Amino acid sequence: MSITFAGFLATLDAERPPEGLSAPLRALWLDRKGDWHGAHAIAQEIASADGARIHAYLHRKEGDLSNAHYWYHQAGAPPASGSSESEWEALARRFAEP
Repeated sequence: MSITFAGFLATLDAERPPEGLSAPLRALWLDRKGDWHGAHAIAQEIASADGARIHAYLHRKEGDLSNAHYWYHQAGAPPASGSSESEWEALARRFAEP
């Protein structure tokens, strides 16, 4: 499913994520809706730098910085320095269609 960032944000009013949403966006959707554990379970299943990047964000948000740094390293990305809100938005924009 192809979705823009604005379209993705609009789905957050729904009870469930839309069918066909990519795994990275599904993880971010669940996180935004308050289901950290569901988001984490999805991130663990994404065997790529994208999964590692979301994994890093989730652990940083939870306050487990050493684990977050491990996952940033696995993703080949520097640790985020802004707010977790700005990191979430940057990730959602990255995984949504332009």
